[in-house]
Amino acid sequence: MARRREEYLSPEIVNRGINNSGSPSFSVKVNRGLPDFLSSVNLKYVRLGYRYLINHGKYFAVLPVLLVIIGTQIGKLTWDGVFSLEYYNLVNTLLLSGFLSLFVYVYLDLTPRSTYLVDFACYLPPNELKITNEEYIELAKKSGQFNDAAIEFQQQVLKNSGIGDETYLPRVIFQPNYRKDLGDGREEAAMLMFGAVEDLFAATGIRPKDIRILIVNCGVLNTTPSLSAMIINRYKLSHTIQSFNIGGMGCAAGITAVDLANDLLNAYPGSYAMIVSTEVVSFTWYGGNEMDMLLPNCFLRMGAAAILLSNRRLDRWRSKYQLKQLVRTHKGTDERSFRSIQLKEDSQRKQGLSVSKDVIEVGGHALKANITTLGPLVLPLLEQFHFFKSLLFNKTGSSKPYIPDYKLAFEHVCILATSKKVLDEIQKNLDLTDEYMEASRKTLARFGNTSSSSIWYELAYLEAKNRIKNGDRVWQLALGSGFKCNSVVWRAVRTVRQMKRTPWNEN
Repeated sequence: MARRREEYLSPEIVNRGINNSGSPSFSVKVNRGLPDFLSSVNLKYVRLGYRYLINHGKYFAVLPVLLVIIGTQIGKLTWDGVFSLEYYNLVNTLLLSGFLSLFVYVYLDLTPRSTYLVDFACYLPPNELKITNEEYIELAKKSGQFNDAAIEFQQQVLKNSGIGDETYLPRVIFQPNYRKDLGDGREEAAMLMFGAVEDLFAATGIRPKDIRILIVNCGVLNTTPSLSAMIINRYKLSHTIQSFNIGGMGCAAGITAVDLANDLLNAYPGSYAMIVSTEVVSFTWYGGNEMDMLLPNCFLRMGAAAILLSNRRLDRWRSKYQLKQLVRTHKGTDERSFRSIQLKEDSQRKQGLSVSKDVIEVGGHALKANITTLGPLVLPLLEQFHFFKSLLFNKTGSSKPYIPDYKLAFEHVCILATSKKVLDEIQKNLDLTDEYMEASRKTLARFGNTSSSSIWYELAYLEAKNRIKNGDRVWQLALGSGFKCNSVVWRAVRTVRQMKRTPWNEN
């Protein structure tokens, strides 16, 4: 068993070892790599992917049958026959009309409506909240919240994090003896959410009363009234609005919200759904000295995104993207996965997010399960053929199975900007080029880890660089507590030009 676990250790980290004094190592959170994706493939997730494909394809199996029936009926008619009063021709005309009506009914009502991403907006916090890594350490020292070991640990993490010197943090968290305050949390949430929503309204021109579905996700701060109620009150949304507030689901909650919105749009056809994804840093902040709870301080930064979805067919012509696939993987039944990220109190009863030393390993297992399910839905047939051929002729496990090239399925990839270490591991395991990783790395450097909104800053980066062309496929991938790994695939329905309202062109 010990030998098997060693397969997941990074050689660089293994050589560092553990301090003889027993004190926590500065590399304790990055001492495990993602599992080797080439070593094994769980066929359960492959079958799950094909089940998704079959379930969504059954609607289109009916259409060829109807088209054949209609074609045979049309072949029996002439224009003279349509307007003839003869009984035979009149019956055929009525039958044809009935088949045509049935065809329209099947198309409009039985086949699922497409979900479109009309537009989205990412909030750009004010310049006075910008913070450099050096300033972070200086303020942390002055706050008196941390001992020398905790300061040194955070300094080392920031040095290797991939985070730049223009991210955003509320200064209130560095006050001596800082304690979480509900008023400060609401104020931060209001600034982030309202800023993103107002940018979205300005970009789309949609009226607040036209929103039928509202979904807000925030991991730690959950108030009464809820965050979604704050938006409803602020913008006077319709009293018939379907409102949902998602909490405690971490960085993967943004894609969970897209999945929920898609289901609700199917239940309320012809509607608009607005998603607001954010995290309130003043409530994730930890002012203690336990190493496993200090990592979120170093990575999490302020940010929010607002997304407008629609399944109105006419909105296709003004939308940017069409939802193609969405796969969610939850590993919460595994105890290590369940406890890998959790909100808890330390020995001094100071609250914070605890990140287990196993988080990269369990995250890798969730990622492998997710992309194995996603593969049959997005990969070219030739890649799937090579994959299955390797499985069939490698029953003894003497060689590693063929791992499909996911670069053939997507033109762009937006991976949650968690940390440089995680991005390096994912790039290596999926064999992605630097160009595919550019949006994630640039977002990490410029904005840090903004939790569930991170993947939207990455998509905004691609748009700002005029990378999105008509027909391009975009894969957004996010991981979060639980442990969850979620994927969503969009297809651009038009070439997206750089917009004025984007966090990437402030200058």
